Amino acid sequence: MLKDILPQFSLGLSPMDDITTVEYREICKKYGADVLFTEFVSSDALIRDVEKSYQKIAFSKEQRPIGIQIFGNTKETLVEAAQRVEALNPDFIDINWGCPVRKIAGKGSGSGILADIDKMLDITKAVVKSVKLPVSVKTRIAYDENSTPITDFAEALQDCGIQLLSIHGRTKKQMYLGSADWTMIGQVKNNPRIKIPIFGNGDIDSAQKMLDYKKRYGVDGILIGRAAIGKPYLFKQCKQILNNAPITEPTLKEKVDVCKWHLNALADNFGEFRAIVVMKKFYSKYFSSISHFKPYKMRLMDAKSKDEILSVLDEISVM
Repeated sequence: MLKDILPQFSLGLSPMDDITTVEYREICKKYGADVLFTEFVSSDALIRDVEKSYQKIAFSKEQRPIGIQIFGNTKETLVEAAQRVEALNPDFIDINWGCPVRKIAGKGSGSGILADIDKMLDITKAVVKSVKLPVSVKTRIAYDENSTPITDFAEALQDCGIQLLSIHGRTKKQMYLGSADWTMIGQVKNNPRIKIPIFGNGDIDSAQKMLDYKKRYGVDGILIGRAAIGKPYLFKQCKQILNNAPITEPTLKEKVDVCKWHLNALADNFGEFRAIVVMKKFYSKYFSSISHFKPYKMRLMDAKSKDEILSVLDEISVM
């Protein structure tokens, strides 16, 4: 059972495209993330043996427990993709019924499936039956404010055989706007008929908020997404507050060292060009607390080589 390999309370890194690469997962694991998810990958791409998709779901043994997240909109493709993923031996397979972006949800994948709950349940049940590994689901509270809410179909998902349910506290229509509504997440968790672990997700951007929501809603775990970009130490701070220890802030040198490791690891695995492109999403996050960072950011964004980036990072480290 999946719950047997999870901590009593889990801190997880939420899956994010082009963010939760194998390198960044390793960083977050070192800082205390209990459960990791790969970037979400297309079931169609996996079936077509697209190399980039398989690169996205590579993982090391140090990253366990880890789930490989897949998305799609047909029973046949998701079943075959799940079977292919199973051969890679992750700890579990996660179905993405939560992504709201148009290119995915607009085709009926991700949270687009929430407009057709019966189809979602049918596909989920088929995936569970097709593999021996535990299957989990990540979804949202509803398609929109007028559609069937998660409180009405969480039990049905459990009946499909999934072993973990992660819920983002927004509707598909909300995208990432407004505030996440954790009320329904709490209602699902506190439903006495729900026996599987329930993870909550949405707007957790500090250790104190994590603790407050853990106490308020009683969830079995909390996933941190956007707030963890460039701030892997947030997991360490969450662990500190859970253990009644003082919360510590990383030094500037520590931030630079982590950023350098991240860049070098990406370059080693995917080449210098790819590393330069991916890291552009992280600089403002790694150094958000630094005043007068803009000139350095511009240089980092314009850099054409890894050595040029490392040189700028050296300058930042002695600010």
